Amino acid sequence: MKNSSNAPLSAATLHILLALASEDLHGYGIIQEIARQSQGSYRLGPGTLYDNLKKLMDQKLVIDVPRSALPKDEERRFYRMTSAGREVLKEEVDRLRDVIATAQSRLRERRPRNA
Repeated sequence: MKNSSNAPLSAATLHILLALASEDLHGYGIIQEIARQSQGSYRLGPGTLYDNLKKLMDQKLVIDVPRSALPKDEERRFYRMTSAGREVLKEEVDRLRDVIATAQSRLRERRPRNA
């Protein structure tokens, strides 16, 4: 599933998908994982998290982990990235890789201005 608008992902969406890339997490776990992955430079509040999770679920990029897959005593809601979410994340990583390559190239080739 392509990123429907081909627009860059928002920072919140990118960080949520990255947090869910390797494991299912509950809301607070997502917040903690984002802080860990960004070395504390990006913090997501609960309102932003749950607004974005709702959008991601509406787009079928993230789903609820079925209750039957959780331990019986687990009461928190866990989230899982779908294969469509993984594809959107992969496309965004590829886009960012291209942006970085262009930036590195431009930084190397300093051209004098014709005045």
